[in-house]
Amino acid sequence: MRRLTHVVFILTVCLAGAGVGLAQDANKIIEQYLKAAGGNKSISRIQTVSIDGTFTSGSEAKPGTYTFRAKQPNRCYTEIQSKGKTLIESYNGKSAWHQAETGEISTLLGPQALEMEAAAQYYNARLQGLAKRKIGAAFKGHAQVHGRDALQVELTYPTGVQWEVYFDPQSHLIVEEQATIAGIPREIFYDDYRNVDGVKLPYKLEVHRGNDSYAVNVTRAAVNETVGERVFDFPKKSQVQLPDLKKLFEEIDAHQKQIDKIKENYAGTNFEEETEFDKTGKVTKTDIKEYTFFYLNGDEISTLVKKDGQPLSDGEQKKENEKTQKRIEEIQKNEKKKEAKEEKAKEEGKEAKEDDEPGIEIFLRVSQFVNPRRERFRGQDVLVFDFEPNPEYKPKNMEERVVKELAGVVWVDEKAHDVARLEAYFVGDVKIGGGLLANLQKGTNFSFEQAYLNNEVWLPTYIEAHVGVRVLLVKGIKVNVVNRYSDYKRFNVETLSTINKPKETLENASKP
Repeated sequence: MRRLTHVVFILTVCLAGAGVGLAQDANKIIEQYLKAAGGNKSISRIQTVSIDGTFTSGSEAKPGTYTFRAKQPNRCYTEIQSKGKTLIESYNGKSAWHQAETGEISTLLGPQALEMEAAAQYYNARLQGLAKRKIGAAFKGHAQVHGRDALQVELTYPTGVQWEVYFDPQSHLIVEEQATIAGIPREIFYDDYRNVDGVKLPYKLEVHRGNDSYAVNVTRAAVNETVGERVFDFPKKSQVQLPDLKKLFEEIDAHQKQIDKIKENYAGTNFEEETEFDKTGKVTKTDIKEYTFFYLNGDEISTLVKKDGQPLSDGEQKKENEKTQKRIEEIQKNEKKKEAKEEKAKEEGKEAKEDDEPGIEIFLRVSQFVNPRRERFRGQDVLVFDFEPNPEYKPKNMEERVVKELAGVVWVDEKAHDVARLEAYFVGDVKIGGGLLANLQKGTNFSFEQAYLNNEVWLPTYIEAHVGVRVLLVKGIKVNVVNRYSDYKRFNVETLSTINKPKETLENASKP
């Protein structure tokens, strides 16, 4: 990444008595760009952008082709064909995928998926409404782009992804972008801007993708032409027929009790890192905690043992152990009540009403499913499909209202009857207590991943959440939370009584 190169900038400005001000403002630079690119009104009307181009690659006689498509609100597609190979990167509004040089088509995971999501936001927002989207913008200084002065602005997305954008001080247009997309660093240089339906689009691109470079001459650029959804979706050849999802989800929910029982044979360590950011994306606070945990009746029972790498004092550890023991007793008490209720219903010849938390089947009612495919995940065969809100369904309770605002992608192990991975984000705000208590903001997203251990059960390995929330109508918070689960140890639960197992684990929890 470029850093400040004009060490005499302040002196030059002072002597010239004109030009760019001493304290550059990122928002001012962006405002100038929007005006130069066509104005807020014209840019806000953009629904789709299509760019086609060609380039020569070394001694190859046949030119390569470059294709770019963006569609509101968050679709993005890039395709490069060169030397008989096709590279594709796409975000379809729910999941990110790519086609590698080998021709293999697969779903992108973790940071790579977040980078593709940020790219889709960047190319569709076109730097409008950054504050509303919770995207931080900070002026980083002056830099050189192809030997010419440029103003560098750093964008920080709620997910932590960063983009470096360079603006020409005279034309105010973008001359370069730097970002890592789908795990591959790249630089894109822009030149020869022309007017296309009231907005400025570049007709020369220099794309540096990893170790490869492409000098693209744009042959066609269009704004607001019809671009179908299938452009961004997985190719049909890679899709499969979805199984009976109602039956599959019922089997997953029914199998949950058995899974919960197996999980009680395991204990491990959970490292949690919580980071808060200000509106520009600068880190304001970081907390790191370490927990030991085990499972009881499907619940994760955690005990704090370290803060910022330091063990708790004896007094602090005693309080944490007491909290854990209280939690154990609450779960056991609730379980006894449930068993008594079921026994009474059985005596009366009735079926006990289920009081369990909503299962995965809730998605069947409020979501619709697209792009089914079969892939390998962590060495296991899984079914993968995207989900999005069903516009025709009206939610009936709080749980359904929350799920109704979710879109994403899910990986399911059909044989083990469990979810291997889930990525989701909120397509709209979720108000808690009518918005008086909290407002979970649009764009908040999370991912959940498990590993298949000992060929018997999927257990959590990674949870990441990027949260934007306004509390009590006053305080706005941007926070990232990452949980990493490790050091799983298996023991035979049958050798321990229900009460002794937690106690023994609890004693070990205080020994970091």
